[in-house]
Amino acid sequence: MKRIIFPLILISLTLSSHAQEPVRLRVLSYNIYHGATMKGDFNLDTIADVIASLKPDLVALQEVDRLTNRARKMDLVTELGLRTKLAPLFGRAMYYDSGEYGEGILSAFSFVSSCNRPLPASPDHEPRCALEVLVALPSGDTIAFVGTHLDHTRNSNDRIDQARLLADTYKNYPYPVLLAGDLNATPDSEAMGLIRQVFNMTAPKPYAPTIPSDDPKKKIDYIMSDKAHKWKVLESRVIQDEVVSDHCGYFVILELDKK
Repeated sequence: MKRIIFPLILISLTLSSHAQEPVRLRVLSYNIYHGATMKGDFNLDTIADVIASLKPDLVALQEVDRLTNRARKMDLVTELGLRTKLAPLFGRAMYYDSGEYGEGILSAFSFVSSCNRPLPASPDHEPRCALEVLVALPSGDTIAFVGTHLDHTRNSNDRIDQARLLADTYKNYPYPVLLAGDLNATPDSEAMGLIRQVFNMTAPKPYAPTIPSDDPKKKIDYIMSDKAHKWKVLESRVIQDEVVSDHCGYFVILELDKK
């Protein structure tokens, strides 16, 4: 009997120890300007090369077209998924130009589930959404990854309402949450104040600007980690490429401490 129990105890201790190891994730947010690039040449290989060079686990893409005329009837997130060997998912914010326009997610992990949440918007403003996926990590953990693009207009009312809905939705969420995207709001804005009640910044002060890509002057692109869990920022940087988009990308490496 002892010869049976002893190995089982060792296995149990090994699994328990492994379960306490931090989970490390490489995460990118990028507004891709509907694939057109700043040269207007619609070169998806250029965009994919920048994404792939960072070896991300999770990518939130904004200004993503699907089957629009301007995107040459291409499904951009699927095309980028093929080029980067990441699993693609599209979430429609609105119908546009004989196709669809919205959010995209690329993932190195399988999707447990997905949800496309409409965000509040005035009748004369563009519809917005928050695309959420639950992903199963190799560690056995499940996390929520949310990509979004908040209202861009000068009037901040819609943006504030959208931020409030996101904060309310994720303040008591049953999973660790990462929120990423072009939030069209500076760190000191009212909209970001609402989001920061629930999420932590992953960028150190002074906050590096992310737009415009040729001469960045303000930060509006983010990756945020929920306050209910212990996330540690190992690295954060702005990806400045003047060709890919009018936005810089924002990239972080995070650890989720399960202790």
